Amino acid sequence: MEFVPAARTSVSDHVFAQLRDAILAGDYRPDASLPSERELAAVFEVNRHAVREALRRLQQLGLVRVAQGGATRVLDWREHAGLDLAMAAGAQHLLPVEHLVRDVLEMRACLGADAARLCAQRGSAADKAAVRAAIEAYAAEAPDLERMGAANIALWRAVLLGSGNTAYLLAFNSLVGGALAVGRVPAAHRTAELLDIAGHRRLGEWIEAGDGAAAQRQAETLLNAPIRTKGGIVA
Repeated sequence: MEFVPAARTSVSDHVFAQLRDAILAGDYRPDASLPSERELAAVFEVNRHAVREALRRLQQLGLVRVAQGGATRVLDWREHAGLDLAMAAGAQHLLPVEHLVRDVLEMRACLGADAARLCAQRGSAADKAAVRAAIEAYAAEAPDLERMGAANIALWRAVLLGSGNTAYLLAFNSLVGGALAVGRVPAAHRTAELLDIAGHRRLGEWIEAGDGAAAQRQAETLLNAPIRTKGGIVA
């Protein structure tokens, strides 16, 4: 891959994006060395501070390891990268995977189903009341799919908060906040899920009743609908 000199705006972003793309495209294999800061600064026609900032961001994504005073080594993203890589703008089309949107939706379904179980089992009365209120707020937006989609995210955030699992909550925030976020999947692809108001109300009833197994099954039914739908987001 040939690098292009940076535009004079956001030079660090320019260097970061081109190096990220080169690594994900396989131009630099795991354990290979990137050119030195001095060489990169010359190629991109930027100062070394911009290069250093770009390398720091690559390291945060788990794509390189920057050695103090030494070479910058490329890492295998399958071993070192986190969910942030899949959610980073511009990275999705370069990840060598076939069904990334499907994979994200499957993760959401697993996480949401277990969070519903935990919310039913250990959520407080206030947590469960918040879920009930969020379900009614979502139902009130029908039949506007876009508005229902936004309210549905608030509903599931209430479930995640009620689950008491901070790791689940942080993962959920990544799933709804990134460039490949569930919240940015066109609502039309989630019609079966979003229009199932009765199913969401049943979920709320099981959570209020403290029946974790039933809440988990109902959440699985709701959240797997976009994955099962023929001709949908992941036909």
